[in-house]
Amino acid sequence: MARIRQTAIIGTAALAVLAAGVAPAYAAGTTIRQGSTTAGAYSGNVQASLLGTATVSTSIGSGSCSESTMTGSINSDGTNLNIASATFSGAGGGPCSGSTSSTITALNLPWTGGTVSYDSGHTSGRDAAVTIANFKVRAVVNLFGGITCEFGGNLTANGYNGDNASRPDTSSSDAQVGVQNAQVSKTGGSFLCPGTATVSATYALRGETTAGSGTYDQALYITG
Repeated sequence: MARIRQTAIIGTAALAVLAAGVAPAYAAGTTIRQGSTTAGAYSGNVQASLLGTATVSTSIGSGSCSESTMTGSINSDGTNLNIASATFSGAGGGPCSGSTSSTITALNLPWTGGTVSYDSGHTSGRDAAVTIANFKVRAVVNLFGGITCEFGGNLTANGYNGDNASRPDTSSSDAQVGVQNAQVSKTGGSFLCPGTATVSATYALRGETTAGSGTYDQALYITG
């Protein structure tokens, strides 16, 4: 089992687990499976833990976080990806750090209506498009005595199976969601907040072998 190193979203921005964009249409035939192309279908709880380092840069500074976890659930056909909890912090639970530091809080949980859609064309080497719908986060940035910025919308990222040579972190054999230099948009907060932030991050995805156990030890695999 690959060791998951939890890292996270940062800066004055928002949720870097994923790339800002319009949610893709659900692709009929998507199946989430229990770790391989021939394994049984998987429905239930899922966990996303970041791999490596996540970064955010904006017009007023940049930074990185060292800890992040999101949990939620999904149907085996890729529908109803819902996020019930999401945390983002620096080492030991402190603020994310860099040229600016910030405290990031998830708002309006649960985030409901997301999807996982198998990509038969394998765009940019991916196996699927993964969308978190209706996300919203608040970042309190340590500038000018403290400013509050809010970011939200629909986030779409590339999904990779654990045996895909194009996956962002080849040291991990988990299914992954990755975004590189994508933008998220401001939805509220101070006029000093930048309109966009550029984010890069990779998450490892797992399910539960025993439903409801809270132990995320089930590998996941996406097929058409």
